[in-house]
Amino acid sequence: MQVLQVQLDVGADPAEVGRARRWARSRLTGPGTGVDDALADTLILIVSELVTNAVVHTGSPAVLRIQLPAAPGCPPGTVRVEVADASAHPPLQRHADREETNGRGLELVDGLADRWGWQPEGEGKRIWCEIDPHGAAPAPDFEADAAPEAHGYALPQGF
Repeated sequence: MQVLQVQLDVGADPAEVGRARRWARSRLTGPGTGVDDALADTLILIVSELVTNAVVHTGSPAVLRIQLPAAPGCPPGTVRVEVADASAHPPLQRHADREETNGRGLELVDGLADRWGWQPEGEGKRIWCEIDPHGAAPAPDFEADAAPEAHGYALPQGF
């Protein structure tokens, strides 16, 4: 199966998160993507969380990548979202208290994605997640990535 990868450079400004969401929506709902509205909504939420975390915690630009099946007429396969940032610090999935307004981003990604993880990339890191639409598609042959570690800093939620 062919895979289409699209990429967006995101500036260090938190206002860039909205631009990343709009850009991702335009790529996910285009003809031939095989992505339905419910899946697109889930992926947009994941994009928002991961881009927010990268921009807020590094204060520097990030790169958003989306990989999706590109074969027209084929059933949808695994969709992968990646955000690379300039921080080498590993992410930490927090469990926020009910009263806390931050700290649910990676918990949300963990609940929405079939798989997620992170790995070093250059001087920084890449956080990725994958969704298998309808639970029917096998995972593509991506390299093995490190599972999140229990140390580092917390990545808060944000829109």
